[in-house]
Amino acid sequence: MTSRSRHPGETAGQAAPGTASAELLRSEPGTRPRALLLSAGLVAAGAVALAVGALMPAVRGGSPGFTAWPLLVVLALAPAVAVLYAVTTGRSGLAAGLVLGLTALAPGRLLLDLQLLADGSLASRPELFLADRLLTLPPAGPGLWPLVAGHLLTLAAGAFAAGTARDEAELAGELDGRRRWRLLGPVLGVAGGIGLLLAPIGSGNAYLLAKNAFEGPTVAMAGYLLLAALLPLTVLVAVSSPSAGVGKGGFAGAGLAALAVGVPQVVAGLVVDRLSVALGSVLVTVAGLALAGLAFTRFDVAEAAETVDGDLAGEARLPGLFWWRLATGGLALLAAGAAVAGALTPVLTANGPTPVPETPSRWLLLGAAVVLAVPALFVFVPRLSAFARGVVAATWAGVVLAAAAVLSAALSVTEDKAVDPASFGVDLPLPLPDKVGYSAGPGVTWTFVALALAAVAALAAVITGVVERDVSDDGGMDEPRANSTVLTPVVAAAVLAIAAFGTPVFTAPGYTAPGLWSDFGAASWGLLGALAVVLGLYALVPRSRPIAAAAAVAGAALVLGLRAAELPLVGSEYDGSAAGIGFWLALGAAVVSLVAGGMAVTGSRRSA
Repeated sequence: MTSRSRHPGETAGQAAPGTASAELLRSEPGTRPRALLLSAGLVAAGAVALAVGALMPAVRGGSPGFTAWPLLVVLALAPAVAVLYAVTTGRSGLAAGLVLGLTALAPGRLLLDLQLLADGSLASRPELFLADRLLTLPPAGPGLWPLVAGHLLTLAAGAFAAGTARDEAELAGELDGRRRWRLLGPVLGVAGGIGLLLAPIGSGNAYLLAKNAFEGPTVAMAGYLLLAALLPLTVLVAVSSPSAGVGKGGFAGAGLAALAVGVPQVVAGLVVDRLSVALGSVLVTVAGLALAGLAFTRFDVAEAAETVDGDLAGEARLPGLFWWRLATGGLALLAAGAAVAGALTPVLTANGPTPVPETPSRWLLLGAAVVLAVPALFVFVPRLSAFARGVVAATWAGVVLAAAAVLSAALSVTEDKAVDPASFGVDLPLPLPDKVGYSAGPGVTWTFVALALAAVAALAAVITGVVERDVSDDGGMDEPRANSTVLTPVVAAAVLAIAAFGTPVFTAPGYTAPGLWSDFGAASWGLLGALAVVLGLYALVPRSRPIAAAAAVAGAALVLGLRAAELPLVGSEYDGSAAGIGFWLALGAAVVSLVAGGMAVTGSRRSA
């Protein structure tokens, strides 16, 4: 049964009473009623364990910064109540989606709690523990183990719910191409992921230093990175589910899990002395609320058609290709503007009379801003919008490449700086060092903003491409594809690109270039990210329409050109610099990419 053949009043993943799908928990062949009931039981047990953990001290001899247990109990039990409600009302798709949404974020939340075991004095968890004196490796308290058990039970629940979600998807049939509000989900997922990478709380307390994910302790950093990656991925999987019930449940589950991470930090910033609300936790909280709210909206045309009569039902589609193009171009220009600000404002500030070193990578960030801004301007030109949008979907990777280099330079200088405890408003019983070293300047903040906006602009560009295909009569299924002979230059360009990002663009006495195979550092993440985007574009070319294929390889060529431009932009800042093998490989890959783009538009083939 597909979404086109359901009875009136029946939606994907949720049927009207009296139909076969409405009896899914009890009698539908091929479904897993016992598995879903077991999954709901495990989620409920995990919620109870999390609530019990909130009532007990997580660190032995320590206490939370405020009376947080009522809030934590509500945040722990609310998802379980939603799952049990969905199960008892026969909404198996919704229940399975809720469980999977909670399960996806459970590993990251588990790691955040395990930081209390590794070293609670470094954990930014005022809802569970806030030190009031200098502590070294405080022992874990009895409350930590129920928290760990709760996350493990949630993980186990997901294993049993996956089969039901798969059955619901098969019952729903093919995904309707004309999506509605569900396309806003990935944007919210990325926004929440960005918030998870920022400092969760502002602090004027000497015993709780406000740090972002990359500056924090190792276990917590792994947890935040995992959450930041899995939140948008979970939402994207929910968007792609043919079952509206599973999709809505995935949105709600991911949103409730995000709220469990963000809300306690926001409340702590509001009520705890010398703590303040930070942008990171606000973004996570807003994204969680919005994702949960999207679960109450119609997900596709099939749902709208069941409640709207006449021709209006056929018109229910995501409003405004114009608005999506406006969002893509506008976000890309904002990202470029933030990158310019990051390049031109000080990346470092001195805490004393020490001279401030320059950051050569700032010129690469300026170049990345230009590479992103130029195609973004043409997104507003109707005849060129589709091509320019495809280029923007690639050139945002240039901001990733340059921003990682800038942030790496800043972190390498500031990570060992001395701290001035007097600025925290407390007196410590130890001799204090003079305030020396460097602090992150406004350029670091602008670079972070540029990186976040570039990621959101890329996602908007992808969604705009989906909407562009939706507005055509056939969804683009019968349009010509790129010439099959384009595969040869694309493979050659991919090989050259891997080598170009893995070898130095320039060499200089005393300079060690970040790499992928050796000398892997913070800047190497930018290389890896840009390479992943380029390779992903190459992989899509053979099955793309000629214009889309040409846009993809043109954008890849611009990113490779930016990689080669490190020689004049960054290498010129070093005495005795010379071109490295990576410079020639990047140029070669860019040229081959342009050749592939030309071949893509000169010949075409019909899809089978």
